[in-house]
Amino acid sequence: MHTYRAHQDVSAVSDQLEVPGLGFLPVNAFVLHVAQPVVVDTGLGLPDRDFVAAVAEVIDPADVRWIWLTHPDRDHTGGLFALLDAAPKARVVTTFLGVGIMSCEHPLPVDRVYLLNPGQSLDVGDRRLTGFRPPLFDNPATVGILDNSTGICLSSDCFGAPLPSSELASAADVTAADPVELRAGQLLWATVDSPWVHTVDQAKYAASFRTLRDFSPAAVLSTHLPPVTSNTAGLFRTLLDAPQADVFTGPDQAALEATLHEFEPAPR
Repeated sequence: MHTYRAHQDVSAVSDQLEVPGLGFLPVNAFVLHVAQPVVVDTGLGLPDRDFVAAVAEVIDPADVRWIWLTHPDRDHTGGLFALLDAAPKARVVTTFLGVGIMSCEHPLPVDRVYLLNPGQSLDVGDRRLTGFRPPLFDNPATVGILDNSTGICLSSDCFGAPLPSSELASAADVTAADPVELRAGQLLWATVDSPWVHTVDQAKYAASFRTLRDFSPAAVLSTHLPPVTSNTAGLFRTLLDAPQADVFTGPDQAALEATLHEFEPAPR
């Protein structure tokens, strides 16, 4: 894990996972340096990660007032309860469904929950952050963030892409990636993470980008992509092609056994 400034008002807490056969997937969380500091998502829950220590590189965890979960998948909630302990004044921003999903494993304390639906806003002291439903998502509780004061969009899983190397996955700007490889990675991720995209009505799907088009973000910060600080409209054009992208089919048991066989010691 490492941290860097993704924007004047935003620090990234950068991590990644190597996904066999796909590449290196960025896994980012963010700290919004606003009047009432906000941590957006809480990273992976792997034993060798210390999310609170990473946050402490850019802010005193005790100063955190809000923990905005874009959705309650495990790669977004890994450090949640450790951060709640380290940030006693913080409340968790999520949806009613998000609370329900989390409660299947580790119930959230109700007095520390703030329910917010797409279209509603959160007052963080010096600005309001508006929730929105990204065009692509893999969890029905997903709520991204639009910051009208800076033009930043935090898009959760939407626009993500596995990248060819660990160095690219940890880059501070997406321009480090080859544009052709980036487009291919984004279309692949769209079909892996949101397979329903192949079944949508094309016109309705295109209309789902209207909120972002109207917002015209100056920067897009995705959980699974290095920051995009220019040509954000290009992201929309890429994902509009997702319904026509190849359907992703993962390895089956025969492929798994063949892979494991490659690791078996050669007979003597």
